[in-house]
Amino acid sequence: MSINKSSKDTDRGIARSAGVIALATLASRILGFVRDIVIAQLFGVYLYAQAFVIAFKIPNLFRDLAGEGAANAAFVPVFSEYLAKERAKEFWDLANVIMNLLLVLLSAITVLGMILSPVIVRLIAPGFAADPAKLAATITLNRMIFPYVLLIGLTAYCTAVLNSLRHFTLPAFGPCLLNISIILCALAWGEGTTGLASGVLIGGALQLAIQLPMLYRKGFRFHPSARFGHPAVRRIGVLLTPRLFSSAIYQLNNFADSIFGSLAWIVGDGGVAALYFAYRLIQFPLGIFGNSLSQAILPALSSRAAEGDHAQLKETLLFGLRSVLFVMIPASVGFMVLSKTVISSLFQGGRFNAYSTGITSGALFFYSIGLFAYGATRIVQCGYFAIKDTVTPAKVAAIALVLNVCLNAIFMFPLKLSGLALATSISGISSFLMLFMILRRKLGGFRVRGLLEFSFRVLCASIIMGEVCFIASTYHVALRNHLLVRAFDLALPIGCGIAAYVIMCHALRIEQIKSFSKMFGIRS
Repeated sequence: MSINKSSKDTDRGIARSAGVIALATLASRILGFVRDIVIAQLFGVYLYAQAFVIAFKIPNLFRDLAGEGAANAAFVPVFSEYLAKERAKEFWDLANVIMNLLLVLLSAITVLGMILSPVIVRLIAPGFAADPAKLAATITLNRMIFPYVLLIGLTAYCTAVLNSLRHFTLPAFGPCLLNISIILCALAWGEGTTGLASGVLIGGALQLAIQLPMLYRKGFRFHPSARFGHPAVRRIGVLLTPRLFSSAIYQLNNFADSIFGSLAWIVGDGGVAALYFAYRLIQFPLGIFGNSLSQAILPALSSRAAEGDHAQLKETLLFGLRSVLFVMIPASVGFMVLSKTVISSLFQGGRFNAYSTGITSGALFFYSIGLFAYGATRIVQCGYFAIKDTVTPAKVAAIALVLNVCLNAIFMFPLKLSGLALATSISGISSFLMLFMILRRKLGGFRVRGLLEFSFRVLCASIIMGEVCFIASTYHVALRNHLLVRAFDLALPIGCGIAAYVIMCHALRIEQIKSFSKMFGIRS
């Protein structure tokens, strides 16, 4: 079979898998928006909203490990080797050994986290010490929801096993249950810590429970055991340790934003919650397309690397980069143009007032600058994981963290909260460029010129789309007195922008529009 034919078959398989994940993730993200709207309406950007954002930081780290692929990065390449060699019995034996090991480690982390909650909160949000009520509520909430670490850690592992077996749907659907749980519990208990904590724990349990039957069907049988030794455990540990370190650094970037955002006397009140709501919006396209594509592409890349087929591996990587840039570049432009419209339409009301809208939309604008880099970085990282290099991404992440902290300290004075978002974007773009150039050297070069030409055409189409969005939003603002609902207030410019982007993609002969259409079963 020729490389071109094999490449097309691989691309189609990745597109189908990514499409399934993306549709499930879309449902989750929509529910996540509903969740955030409920929290915004109930709590604004004030005490309990800020307490929830900070208290959920550490437990949410483990959810991000599942989404970002730390578990996949370590487990999928090793598991793929066993599957490629048809060693099913050893595969399930290894799966059981790791499950027992994770139960012990995650339980210990959970207990320590509950005990050390006061220290954790003071480290993440030192500004809260000036408000005893806010500090106490955050510590209480952090302690209540820390068992989520155990639940989501096991969920991440189950996701990795199922992904190794090329099953993606249930793991992608799981976050929907978390969002539904938080929504219902927050509405049931109202303002306070009980509803938020109950929602997180119930949702975490449901995310794990939904995957277990499928694991059983595939052949997994859990046997409690103190036997943690297995030839592959050390290899997985070698891969997992730097990846966890890299993910922890990525989270430290978010923690750095929270630390600076909690300094209300510099950046203004409500900074922590405003950054959270803005970054949640950034996560919408990133989760649907960036995460979905990286999750689907890793098993294919791992198989190519195990076979020593670097030519096919590079072709698959380029396909992934083109696909993610095709979505993230216009998403960046769209968020920048419509930042205020998006925030006011989705969140404004109740305790989320005009001040809340102003600081949140500013953060969204500057976060959007780096959106294309956040998505592209996830694809490039998959290339490293496939060749079993988890050290280089960790080193680059450490450099990006230092850069982000320095830029936060510089930009927060002239730009206030928006400066923190701008610092994150600059460090994200720098991280992508470093990772890409190093991987290019490791694999013996990419067809960079073609990728640059593709990106330029996508940027041109995106700029036209942005102009259309701006005109449509301005026109609609003039019609506000005609009793148009807020949903239409947002849908009009977005709908016009998407139509303009599709037309421009065809006009500029951007081939990715066809792959994107096939991903969702649409004929282009």
